[in-house]
Amino acid sequence: MEIAILGTGTVGRTLARALSGLGHQVQVGTRDVTVTQAREPAAYEGLSLLAYSDAAAGAELVINATAGTASMAALQAAGEQNLAGKTLLDVSNPLDFSGGFPPSLFVKDTDSLGEQIQRAFPEAHVVKTLNTMNAEVMVNPGLLATPTAVFLSGDHAGAKQQARTLLEGFGWEQIIDLGGITTARGVEMMLPMWLNLMSALGSATFNWAVVGGGDHG
Repeated sequence: MEIAILGTGTVGRTLARALSGLGHQVQVGTRDVTVTQAREPAAYEGLSLLAYSDAAAGAELVINATAGTASMAALQAAGEQNLAGKTLLDVSNPLDFSGGFPPSLFVKDTDSLGEQIQRAFPEAHVVKTLNTMNAEVMVNPGLLATPTAVFLSGDHAGAKQQARTLLEGFGWEQIIDLGGITTARGVEMMLPMWLNLMSALGSATFNWAVVGGGDHG
């Protein structure tokens, strides 16, 4: 599959290399290719870097792996016409570091970044997923000692199935479809707790497991 990944940080690079390893054709979108390559050349070795719009134009599926505060600008640069009719996986989080660490959420409770993206790009099929764990676990859930959960939120059944197929390619077994894009509110609001757990555990290599009760009837 032809995949565009918007964002050149750790998440974007990790997803790009993992998806390339699975046989997908991956282009990584950035605001300015020359600036990105000059900033840290070794970090982008082996990756195909293009401007946001060029990466998105040729893709069958687009992944938003930018920081939440930069997501709207990156997607606008990618071009509404280049997102229309395509699955848009949103792995970003609405983290606001303007007040220092720990960050707050710049949208929550009655809205979400996933919903804002869907409203801004109504012809795209937005699926919120992979925002509740670190990059290494995103692409290799087998790093953890027991199976854990990844969530799907979105309004388009076909897009969620496409997302599920990619997740299964990474090795995910417990894939929980939460429902429509409004359920992105809950998974985005998991991030403050995720940060608390990271501090308590001294590691970012963990994830949530959902365990059902037994039959008590």
